[in-house]
Amino acid sequence: MRRLFFLLPILIFVALAAIFASRLDGNLDPSALPSALLDKPAPEFALPGLEGRPQKPGFATADLSGQVTIVNIFASWCVPCLAEHPLITRLAEDGATIYGINYRDTDPAAARWLDKHGDPYARIGADRDARASLEWGVTGVPETFILDSTGRIRHKQAGPLTPAIVEQVILPILAELGQ
Repeated sequence: MRRLFFLLPILIFVALAAIFASRLDGNLDPSALPSALLDKPAPEFALPGLEGRPQKPGFATADLSGQVTIVNIFASWCVPCLAEHPLITRLAEDGATIYGINYRDTDPAAARWLDKHGDPYARIGADRDARASLEWGVTGVPETFILDSTGRIRHKQAGPLTPAIVEQVILPILAELGQ
């Protein structure tokens, strides 16, 4: 009886560990967040451009049809956004159409950041209150979406792009979609 008393906690631990292990799907990548919007049309939104940058129009759902596009959600205060920015710029230089959604930022700060680091975006929408980003299912910045020529979301990348992600994920999807 006394022996059972000492073995019981160990048996309970082993049983719980087995249950938890059986629930893991093997994908422990925190950036691999599922999106309810995959294979669905982009949400309806219309965002103004950044004040003080009249050369760059705002951004709306209507801009997303007719060509394969990348939508990048970024902010001037976001350190990972700065880390991925050269990759976003390179994609634009290589011919990708990239639109930006500036997330919970001030227009002057965003304009300074773009002036300093470069502006690869065809259009930028200022999402000052994050309502449009909420419609996109954004959980944090940066996030990047790939849309097909009909405006349907085909991929969501949560977190910053890396060279490996661009080579192994983004470029193959763009090639598949005819970009």
